[in-house]
Amino acid sequence: MSGVDEISNADRVLLVDDESRVREVVARYLQRDGFRVEAVAEGSSALAQLASFKPNLVVLDLMLPGVSGLEVLREIRGQGDLPVILLTARADEADRVAGLELGADDYVVKPFSPRELVARVRSVIRRATPKPLPAGMLSFDGLVIDSSRRLVVVNGNRVELTAREFDLVTFLAGHAPRVFSRGELLKQVWGSSTEWQDPATVTVHVRRIRQKIETDPQHPRRLVTVWGVGYRFEA
Repeated sequence: MSGVDEISNADRVLLVDDESRVREVVARYLQRDGFRVEAVAEGSSALAQLASFKPNLVVLDLMLPGVSGLEVLREIRGQGDLPVILLTARADEADRVAGLELGADDYVVKPFSPRELVARVRSVIRRATPKPLPAGMLSFDGLVIDSSRRLVVVNGNRVELTAREFDLVTFLAGHAPRVFSRGELLKQVWGSSTEWQDPATVTVHVRRIRQKIETDPQHPRRLVTVWGVGYRFEA
């Protein structure tokens, strides 16, 4: 295979940050690792690149001039489940949680190690890439998880889950009724650790799944909290 072919087949990362130094350094590290990179400074430019560049993943700063990072994320989620990693300042916890609620896959707090970010990008893309799963279905009285087609049906209605939400509920359902801590779920489902990522990420994803599959999300029947330990799936 020629070098041109290798470049054309590389995963594409759209980098959105208004700091030129961040764009320069992160783009260089991603390119060294074999990614194709398009770097832009504004949210409006990012939205334009979604159609033309067709990225496999977006690295998105929350604090952008004009169209904010949260607005860009909301638009991305309106179009599908394209993986998104947020770049946030240490003090932006509320925005970070809002981003996770909107369906961000991961986040990195500034200042960060470019090598860590590259590792996160590779991990998220790997997790988001459709992979062969054991054929068959898990059925739980009105809830069906179809592993082969990666879909969830609740009381006869298909429910749209992001790739990470699907992986999380399938993992817990497939290991019911075992209890997993948030740290264990980060390792098993995210391929990450508490050194890299806040366990609250798991909490937010569980909350979002409950909103989609539970009859009463405030009193969940399926994704049950085991206080002081973690979560389990109730079959």
